[in-house]
Amino acid sequence: MREIAIIVILTIGLFNKEINAQIVTDRPDQTESSSTIPKGSLQLESGILIGYESENQERTRQLLLPTNLFRYGISNWIELRILNQYELLKLGENRLEGISDLEIGTKIQILKDESKSTEIAFLTHLIIPTGTDELSSEKLGSSNKLSISHEVSENIGIGYNLGYNYFGDGNGDFTYSVALGVEINSKVGIYIEPYGEIANMDEFIANFDTGFTYLVNENLQFDFSFGTGINWTMNYMSIGCSWLIEKE
Repeated sequence: MREIAIIVILTIGLFNKEINAQIVTDRPDQTESSSTIPKGSLQLESGILIGYESENQERTRQLLLPTNLFRYGISNWIELRILNQYELLKLGENRLEGISDLEIGTKIQILKDESKSTEIAFLTHLIIPTGTDELSSEKLGSSNKLSISHEVSENIGIGYNLGYNYFGDGNGDFTYSVALGVEINSKVGIYIEPYGEIANMDEFIANFDTGFTYLVNENLQFDFSFGTGINWTMNYMSIGCSWLIEKE
């Protein structure tokens, strides 16, 4: 907890820096943005994640190489989304390797008004059991989120998600996240974020992560993040990049 407090203090100390806008992405934090990409534009958000978790004496090591999210602007308020990733998992002495289930979805912006400081969007993904046998859920599923963001000042924003995921059996999972983002200058932005879920509507899981983004140019952005479990054993580290291809 001391490390979290230090990050918060450093973040507050940087609030008065002059900034310019960065590329709006759905990575590296867990909170999906409330903005859609412009009509006719394509945005690729890709990364590598190394993770570890332990629960009920079962240890899992995870390598995602890479994770890929493709976003295409159908209109200025609707985007098409395709998500897939290559996974390497080590569960005890067992090793699993292959492609995850394909996710196809959309983000619909419900509220966007330049005269107001609040944006609202709804995201939904259909999870199709197309992955490698050992990694596939073998059932249709869905992930759904309501994304809300507020512009606190020119360089401070807060966003939060409330969601529900269902993977074909059980009661599904309620998910939440709250991200505080700060743009330090024209190149660098940082964030802190508590997030988690109520798994199967029964078990509360709490996590925390933080990271930063670096804007190379108006169409390319790199990021770094790391996270940890609060009430269970989990940690991860991720690096990635986002590339916006605008319609000419």
